[in-house]
Amino acid sequence: MTTAPLMRIAIILTTYNRPDALRAVLEGYAAQTDRGFDVMVADDGSEESTGRLVRDFASRMSMPVEHVWQEDRGFRAAAVRNRAAARTHADYLIFTDGDCVPPRRFVAAHRQLAERGRFVAGNRILLPQAFTRRVLAEQLPIHEWGTLRWLGAWLRRDANRVLPLLRFSPEAIFRRSRPRLWRGVKTCNLGLWREDLLRVNGLDERYEGWGLEDSDLVIRLLHAGVLHKSGRFFAPVFHLWHVEHDRSRLPRNEAQLAAALAGRGFRAEMGLDRYIDSAASA
Repeated sequence: MTTAPLMRIAIILTTYNRPDALRAVLEGYAAQTDRGFDVMVADDGSEESTGRLVRDFASRMSMPVEHVWQEDRGFRAAAVRNRAAARTHADYLIFTDGDCVPPRRFVAAHRQLAERGRFVAGNRILLPQAFTRRVLAEQLPIHEWGTLRWLGAWLRRDANRVLPLLRFSPEAIFRRSRPRLWRGVKTCNLGLWREDLLRVNGLDERYEGWGLEDSDLVIRLLHAGVLHKSGRFFAPVFHLWHVEHDRSRLPRNEAQLAAALAGRGFRAEMGLDRYIDSAASA
């Protein structure tokens, strides 16, 4: 395996008008054991309260924090992720969401898993509505909780599972056993080299509304020769409950994904290159 221990990492986390959840997530990144990373808050059109929160964390966190905002024109996660990726020159990117709280070793775990020619697909532990409300209302530091405390939460049904907290070696055989797997890979926990993202021209912004822009990205990475590596049992996130997104555009996105699966192309038709020049001059 070829890794770069001193590589710079950028966390690209999407958010939209949910500052209470974003606060919990940023507290998790502020407490990371690995400090060698930047935070890019990819904001899909939130109101000013989110901007104030990000500025507050930027003033007190030891790592750089940048707020990348775009106009609210509906669910456009692909576009705002591209904007954020264009603004960083980090070697390695970790895509996640503003409602996914990282445990304290999350960044360190992704650094250990990073491997040239591979993207790393982590997983998540889902927290139910009632417990999510308590976490946010009481500002519980769940990023600091250990396995025993999470076992208790699972027994109380405050988490849907606890097995992802088990840790197996980053070199375990199963991590490379399904190199072309794309189903189940989500941008709430996805690590990849920025050069690989540039090669496939980022996310395809023709995917608007909820759904499948992450699957499309992974399929195109596979077409480009970048293979799957499992981050399960090493780098989970805690996914706070949220109201289900509007899925009215899902049939259109499904048709686009079917075309991506049938073809062999790997560059996004409407992608990251739209922002590279403007980001370089900013």
